[in-house]
Formats: sequence, structure tokens, C-alpha cells
Amino acid sequence: MNVQSAVDSLIANVDASSASYFDACVHCGQCAEACHFYETTGDVRYTPTWKMEPMRRVYKRHVAPFSGLKRAIGLVPAEITEDTLKEWETLIYDSCTLCGRCTIVCPMGIDIAGVVRKTREAYVAAGLVPDGLTGAAKRVLETGSPLGIKPETLRKIVAEQAEEVGIPIEFDKVGADYMVILSAMEMLNFYEIFGALARIFKQAGVSWTISTEAYEATNVGIQMGDKGVARTLVQRIVDAAEKLQVKYVVSPECGHAYSALNWEGPNLVGKSYEFKVIHILELLDQLLREGRIKTKSEKDHRRITFHDPCQIVRRGGIVQEPRRLLDAVSDNFIEMENCGTANVCCGGGGGVSSNPRAEELRITAFAAKKRQLDDVKPEALVTACGNCRNVLEEAIDEYEMTLPVLGLSELVAQYLDD
Repeated sequence: MNVQSAVDSLIANVDASSASYFDACVHCGQCAEACHFYETTGDVRYTPTWKMEPMRRVYKRHVAPFSGLKRAIGLVPAEITEDTLKEWETLIYDSCTLCGRCTIVCPMGIDIAGVVRKTREAYVAAGLVPDGLTGAAKRVLETGSPLGIKPETLRKIVAEQAEEVGIPIEFDKVGADYMVILSAMEMLNFYEIFGALARIFKQAGVSWTISTEAYEATNVGIQMGDKGVARTLVQRIVDAAEKLQVKYVVSPECGHAYSALNWEGPNLVGKSYEFKVIHILELLDQLLREGRIKTKSEKDHRRITFHDPCQIVRRGGIVQEPRRLLDAVSDNFIEMENCGTANVCCGGGGGVSSNPRAEELRITAFAAKKRQLDDVKPEALVTACGNCRNVLEEAIDEYEMTLPVLGLSELVAQYLDD
């Protein structure tokens, strides 16, 4: 373990905003009440501000005003050690999904998730990252997918879906308007998405394609805190989009993929894109409002509620689009308490679901989401993130609940007026 590299990384990541956070925190505890890990365990270690402690200590010791003088007379925190890094490692990776719910209740507006992200970079520098994430990073660099899905496997999956719906799905089509990228979870577990998109796009007259060189949206580098890996994965998508000369890259039903590509991507690769990034929910909502897709007059009568994926809704701002889509296909859509930007995380974002060590804690944290669901008693739960969907299904089974979890794009396709 390289402790000095971790300290250097933390020092380098203390910018004006993070410095203001450390000085502004009034230790009011509001963030704890917003965190599903603290709420379901009552363990004070899971208080979000406590997860900022490694970087705060480095800031106070090395960067804060008069830190040199204070260090000389022993008025600063002790230096970060190997034991310190090990002590916080499970908190940084296991008990934070980077959902940002703590930030919206913080009276000082502290972006705790942002600080945790920067702290993870220090853990990468130290060589102290959970095996689940390092394994996923190795696979995505070698095969193109964190789950090891190779282009030939993707072709088979897509061919089966194309045959099932009777609509050709083209790969590597130069000049298509849209290049669709998918998450590994969609390709492996929820592959009906390909047939759903084919049906929707055919009705809407959308020209689209899938690249065999960049089909994976999941950015493991962002999750683990490795900018090098994150940059490589974004660059793959940029290169493929430019090669195919598309106008748009469609980010899928995947939480952090949208923010990784749309907000952080240009900074990672050091240039503006020659294409626009659009989330699939934004595109479907646009097509619906333009009248290019039409849904049946007979709607879904089940009592349906919607789980807002944190990175898409709270941190991505896509709030009304999924609700307009649901209103188009359901006549019994019920909102959960604290829905939209205040919704409770599924418990598996930010790489937590890729970290087997965190599984027990993740299942425990689901109790916060279960309380939301118990209040509205839905007959079906809809979401717009493949990872959320998988995490929710696993937790629902663990809690012995009977509740189908549906993908929003597939639900829209099911109610197309063909």
C-alpha cells in the first residue's frame, strides 16, 4: 500500500469548493437522517460527513490557512497512515452509493458525494480498492464490458431480439442519427431492451445503430475513482461515435453512465464532443411529445410506482420525463413519499453492487426503500436503471416480497399502439 501517494492525491484534490465544505460543516447531523445506510443501521460511522474525514484531516494538516504554523505547534490532525486508510476503506466503498441525498438536506450545501469521489481517487493511488471493482475494471479494459460481454456475444443477443420482434437491428451503421450504448446489466439480464427499442424506434422513424467498438455505457473508472480508466472508457465511446458520424449518443437506463458521459466526459477527454448526449428517457419523452410514438388508449391498470435512479433524477435532473412516459401508459401511477429528487437510493449505486463484501449492508439498507414501497403498496415497481432494477429485484427476494420490477423503456414498448 502506498500511503504517501494517497496523501498526495488528497492534497491535490483539495480545491476551493472542497476546502469551503470542510470549513462550512456545522455538524448538524441532517445528512445522517438522509442516508439510507445510517437510517437502517443507526451506526454513527455511516454518517455521511464522517466519510469526509480522511480528506478533511489532510486539508487541516497540509492545506488550510496557517496549517504550516499549526503543524509546527501540534494543532493539526495526525498524518494519514496505513491504518487510517484501512479503517475508512469500507466506509468509502461499501457505505456510500454517491447518491447525493445527503447534499440536498445539508443547510450548507456540502457535496459529500463529491468529496467521497475524490477520496476514492486516493484509494486508487494507494492501491486499496475492493476486488469486485478492480476485477470489473480489468474485464472492461480487456473485453469491452465489466461483465465480460464480448462483441460476438452481443451480436447473438441482439440477433435473437431482432428475430423475436421481426425488426432488423444494425451494427456499425455510418451516418445513423443515434448511437445507442447499453449497460452490461441490460445486455445480460434485461436484454428485452433491444427488442423494445427496435419497436419504438421503428414507429418513430428513428435512424439508430449499435457500435461493436463501444457498446458499454458502464464506467467503472468513475465508480472506483480511477480517472485513467474513466478516461479510456469515455474515449472509446467518443471515438466510435465520431467514426460512425452520429449526431447523438443515447445514454441508457443506467444511473451514473449519463453523468459520466454527459457531464464529466468532456473534461476527462479534454475536448467538446462532435455529437450530443441524450438520455433514453429524454429521447422517448421527446418522441412522445412530438407525436412520433403513440401509445394504446387501453392503459396498464396495475397500481404502479416509480423508483427514481439517483444519478439520473437527483443528480441528472431528468425528473418529469419518466413521469410523462408513465402517464402515457398507466392510469394508476402512484408516487412514493419523497419521490423525485428526494427519493431513497436502491442501495447499490456507486459501485456498491459490484462489491460482494458490501452485500449484507446493501440488503440491510434496502429497508429504507421498503418503507417507501410499503406506504404505497404497489402492484408493480418501475425504474429506469438496469443496476437499480437488478439491485431491487435481489433485495425484494431477500425480503420475501412479491413485487415485479419493470424497465420503463420496455413498458413503453409494451403499450405502443401498433
